[in-house]
This record gives sequence, C-alpha cells and structure tokens, in this order.
Amino acid sequence: MRTVTVVGASLAGLYAARALRSEGFDGRLVVVGAERHRPYDRPPLSKTFLTQRPPAGPEPARLELCDRDEEAGLAAEWHLGTRATALDTVGRTVTLDDGRTVRPLRTDGVVIATGGAPRTLPGPPPAGVHTLRTVDDAVALRAALHDGTPRVVVIGGGFIGAEVASSCAALGLPVTVVEAAPLPLVPQLGIDMARVCAGLHADHGVRLLCGTRVKGLLDDGAGRVRAVELADGRLLDADTVVTGIGVRPATGWLTGSGLRLDDGVVCDAGGVTAAPRVVAVGDVARYAGVRSEHWTSATEQPATAVRNLLAGATVARHTALPYFWSDQYGARLQLAGRRGPHDTVRIVEGDPGDRSFLAVYESDGRTTAAFAVNRPRPFMRLRRRLATEAPEPCGPPGPPAAPAGAPGAAPWPYCSAANAPRCAAPTPGA
Repeated sequence: MRTVTVVGASLAGLYAARALRSEGFDGRLVVVGAERHRPYDRPPLSKTFLTQRPPAGPEPARLELCDRDEEAGLAAEWHLGTRATALDTVGRTVTLDDGRTVRPLRTDGVVIATGGAPRTLPGPPPAGVHTLRTVDDAVALRAALHDGTPRVVVIGGGFIGAEVASSCAALGLPVTVVEAAPLPLVPQLGIDMARVCAGLHADHGVRLLCGTRVKGLLDDGAGRVRAVELADGRLLDADTVVTGIGVRPATGWLTGSGLRLDDGVVCDAGGVTAAPRVVAVGDVARYAGVRSEHWTSATEQPATAVRNLLAGATVARHTALPYFWSDQYGARLQLAGRRGPHDTVRIVEGDPGDRSFLAVYESDGRTTAAFAVNRPRPFMRLRRRLATEAPEPCGPPGPPAAPAGAPGAAPWPYCSAANAPRCAAPTPGA
C-alpha cells in the first residue's frame, strides 16, 4: 500500500495514524477530520472545561493530544474542516468536501474512525438547548452555564448526563436530571449499584426524576427554551437544556459503499470489514457484534486494526477487557469487565453509604467484572487480575460478525437505558 487514509481526526484516528507509523508504514498518510480542530481530549469537556470560567478554562489548543514535534514525526497530510461524504470500495476513493470543493481522494487503504453524533429530540431545538460531543459544543455550553444562574435540565441520566449535572452543581446552579428508566445506569451496573449512583445526585442537591420521558420542549415565543414538558404533564422550568440521550455512529457517509452497516460499521474481532483494505475503529465500529463507546477502546483498537490492514487479513483480534471511568460530584467511578444481566454483586471493600467501596460481579463462582467508587488502587489491582483471568469474548478470526439481534450477537457494552431504542446495555464517556 502506498496511501492510507484515516477518516476521522479523532482520538481513535490519531491512534490509528500512530499505529501505522509504528508498524512501519512509510507511505502517504492522509488524515481527514470534519472538525477544524486537531485531535483533542474529550473527557474534560463534561467536567473541568465546564466549571472553569471561559478566560481561565482550557482553550481547545490546550486539549490537543499531540504536539507539533509528534505531528511532524507522523508526516501526515491533515485535511481538517473537511467531511468525507462517500467511500468507493471498488474504485478505492474517498470523496471529500471542504465546504468549497468536492473531490475524490485515491487511496489504497482506509481506516474509518468517524465516531458518532449525539442523538437529539425530534424537531428543531429552540435556543438554549445543547448537546455535548465536540469542543465547540462545550464552548457554547460553558458560555451558557456562566451567564447568570440558569436553571438547567439535563435529559438523560447516563454517564455524560451525570457528569454535566455534576459540573452544574459545582457551579451552584439549580439542575434537574430526567431519566426515562426507573434508575439511571441499570444496564451498566445493575439495580444495586445504580441506586448508589442515583444517591450521588441526591447527595449534592441535584433533583433526579426517573421513570418519565420528555414529551417536548416549550419556547418563550421568541425562539428560546423556557420549559421541558414531561410525558406525565409536568413542566420543568429551564433556561438551559442539555440533551444526553446517547450517540449514533457516524455512518451516513458510508451508505452505498457496500460495507455492512448495523449500529455502526460491522467488523470482525480485528476491526476488519467486509471490504478489502478497509478497517474501522472507535465509536463507529462494531467488533464481533459489540460497539464500545469508550476512551480505552478508541486507544486500543487501532493497533489491532492497523496490523490487520497492513497484513491484508485478520491476523490479530481485539480482546482487551472493557474499562470505563467517570468523575461525578468529586467521586471517581470505575468499571471493568463484562457484567452479565444475571450476575450477582458483592461488596468486597468499603461501604456504599460512605461513597467509597469496591464491588465485584460474579457468575457461577467466577468474577466477571468490578465496580468501584473512590477506590482506585484496589480497583486497578483487581482490573489487572480480571484481564489475566477473563475468557476471550470472541471466536477465532473470521468474517464480520452477525448483525445485532442475530443469533450469538452480543449486546452493547456500555450505554444508558435512555440512550437509544436499541440500547440494552452500556455507553460512553469518561
């Protein structure tokens, strides 16, 4: 291969570019990104980025994941502020649109790393309604939160929604979280641990409304949001609304490409798609039936996928243990492993009432996962042990996995129950 194009200047896209050079690829490396920013770190966007006032807060450049020296070492062509609009897997071209011109780019190999886009409520949103995915989203939301004392409603009680609510509480703002499920995070953590997380909201004066859906948003007649209407008829006064109901994989540009698309780009356990010399990584990719919206997946999958891309076949599989963390209300939540829906949970250290404990999930006498609140050291020891003991989740390398819902297809690993109609397990974050 003489040219490889990484579509998506994201965390996963950057790690794919690094992996290509580490594996000895010395050809033309093209990185295409829809945002105008170079790859940056997303986890702070729902946390410290929001709580610090704009003049003192980290600017986008300070979130960048690589410095100019590393960028020079990658020797990549960066096409930022440029969208990929089509992929021709037969003609080996990616169609690019920079807002001025539309042109084809010939390439020998493709790494798809386009991530996802926030799900939104139906209809055009009034002013004052925000999603949080990009640094530009975060800049706009931060400005709103620091403009007086806005009444905030967060729709969705998943990890991102909880982190935004935590940041609002730290700013002293009145905030209400609306969650459609009976408790937030039940698919990820189970009922007992979900109750603990719900308690974190109450501990810090955040109102949590569960088991009710949003009917719509009401404006003030001038195009600005004034209230959130719930399905049960209640109205929640709001100056700022944050919608955190999950992410949909950014695959629209791949329609007609011949790739299998089903809740993401369908891949085998090594990130290899049905098209030759095309792999996928990060939030957009479904590896052997599982799509993981984790920081760790975005950093670990590219090494495997790139190795397979350069080999022209699946010679390696991604088998790393799922891991996720979230910072809420001054507490660090950490989850590792593969919790099953019927696993039992047991506290092995600390006390949930003190908001500091370590718990394990077990099935048939075997530890399947670990969850901790404010117990980072014992958690990391247990995480390392789980990584050595956990059975591999997938079969031998082979063709891309069956679509979701097919026999043997696995559920999503981490998504909020409120995140999407097909969510039956966990999501994103950190």
